[in-house]
Amino acid sequence: MVAAKLGGSGLAMIVAIAVLLVISGFAALAETAIVRITKAKAAALVEDGRFGASALARLVASPERWLNALLLVVLVCQIVQATLTGVVAGRLFGGVGIAVATFVNVVIVFVLAEAAPKTWALQNPERAALLAARPVAAITEFPPLRWVSRALIGLTNVLLPGKGLKEGPWVSEEELLAMAGEAADADVIDVDERKLIESIIEFGDTVVREVMVPRPDMVTVTSDFRVADVMEVVLLNGYSRLPVLGQGIDDVVGLVYAKDLMQAERDGREHEAVAGLVRPAPFVPETKRVSELLREMQAEQFHMALIVDEYGGTAGLVTLEDLIEELVGEIVDEYDVEDARVEPMPGGDVRVSGSLSIDDANDLLDTELPEGEWDTVGGLMFSELGRLAAVGDTIDVPGARLRVDRVQGRRIMRVRVTKVEAVTEDELATEKIEERR
Repeated sequence: MVAAKLGGSGLAMIVAIAVLLVISGFAALAETAIVRITKAKAAALVEDGRFGASALARLVASPERWLNALLLVVLVCQIVQATLTGVVAGRLFGGVGIAVATFVNVVIVFVLAEAAPKTWALQNPERAALLAARPVAAITEFPPLRWVSRALIGLTNVLLPGKGLKEGPWVSEEELLAMAGEAADADVIDVDERKLIESIIEFGDTVVREVMVPRPDMVTVTSDFRVADVMEVVLLNGYSRLPVLGQGIDDVVGLVYAKDLMQAERDGREHEAVAGLVRPAPFVPETKRVSELLREMQAEQFHMALIVDEYGGTAGLVTLEDLIEELVGEIVDEYDVEDARVEPMPGGDVRVSGSLSIDDANDLLDTELPEGEWDTVGGLMFSELGRLAAVGDTIDVPGARLRVDRVQGRRIMRVRVTKVEAVTEDELATEKIEERR
């Protein structure tokens, strides 16, 4: 009876509906699985020699070549299947056929062609992606399909101008950091590996001014110093090279190397002026990115550079060790004598160096000190005080109270940090008004 109602064409439509459902389900599975595979994961699968890995790597490398075409296939299959389902339901059930067709498309088709394949792909992304890679590559390389999908995307770009699919970016820095955090929580990577990943990502955004040895901390000699005297400075400080000055700190004529000093002393030239041993010094602006400077140091084989500000004055110096420390943390050898950057105090307070960067302070103390035109805790204190600091000066910021513990000249050397209950900016403003009264 059913066959009589449908006829030969009806049976053919049922077969077509089944085929279209299979194609739609496979396309949904492929889309979900392939977009979850990263380039690194695809490369690893290729190295393992997995079946379909080469095709998968090509798809992942150029998503704009296949994604639009696959979405077009899904859309066409769903529209044609829904139309045929409506025709078949109309022949079988008459007036209520539309309701039956809607139920079939919304419930059954959703489960069979959408929810089930996508769920399986989410649970088995590698297996599903490898299974789908070769068929997807073959389908999306079919010339008529590729031409139609590109034409439609071109029309979309005319109607809604904007960047194309291939311009990305596909993964932001925040997503990478979140992925590293999830991997560490799942014990896929160690906590130290997570910190290294975070350091590498932040490394690209760091400028030389944030990592340099500031001008007041530079150890220098003048060009008229004797070789023996400069050798004494080198031995006292444990440095392998020193900046040499001409008429002042803003007149750096070059660098002198400890090995050159030792050779000169051995040759009996210890009473000569060090000017004769000076080598050229690289100069870089304080706004240069440390990643670029590191590449230059590697390519041109130098370990120290002088930093100049926008007015041409000496802002500080930076060494290769300073740049590497941005990636792996502080490097202190057995000859280094440095004050602790962070010193726990009785009662839970913490005393920090005034030259400690805001980023390091927030990481080490688990605080949220405000960022601005300053780079260090001392710079934050100066900015908030609006004058030269004195021992005992205090400022309040959200979540912490900062007190000047030691001043040397005009420079803040040590700051005591006390964590307090977080207060709003309005409350801080009210407290300041009351203090003025």
